[in-house]
Amino acid sequence: MKIRECARLALASLLLAAVPAMAADYVQAPGSTLVFASNYQGETFTGKFGGFATTLSFDPAQLATSKLDVTIQLAGTQTGNGDRDGTLTSSDFFNVAKFAQARYTATKFRSLGGNQYAADGTLSLRGVSKPVTLTFTWTPGAQPVLAGKATVKRLDFGVGGGDWADTSTIPNDVAISTRVLLKPAK
Repeated sequence: MKIRECARLALASLLLAAVPAMAADYVQAPGSTLVFASNYQGETFTGKFGGFATTLSFDPAQLATSKLDVTIQLAGTQTGNGDRDGTLTSSDFFNVAKFAQARYTATKFRSLGGNQYAADGTLSLRGVSKPVTLTFTWTPGAQPVLAGKATVKRLDFGVGGGDWADTSTIPNDVAISTRVLLKPAK
């Protein structure tokens, strides 16, 4: 009987070794931030979106199984200037009446060395989907932190077209930064 039990344990061990390791699943915790920075006629301004929700499957040792999904609420975007905030949500920019959300998804991750990574993903904004790379630092622990940056070319998504397309007034590149506090998904 002992030989059979040993054989079963050996077979079970082999089967478990053949199963690929999966990334850990996380959801966004309170205290996370997602902000943007640009300038208007040479004056730098920052803003935050109306809200965002992040789900992440990530293991630095198993990047092939990693996934990132971020839903961004465009209504409620604030820069501290009421006129600018109204313009940003108008049809000339985010057009929140028609496109209430943006979404960023990534399934391709690369190590940049140390605790630095890149997520090559797709941003969907105003009905347009384009590739965007998020570079980030991963801090593991009881409450892991993903701190990242990306550059979005606003005109690629039709944000600020028409009279606002002049890049000497508003640059095409918009800096995005995030600090996502994470907790295990249930």
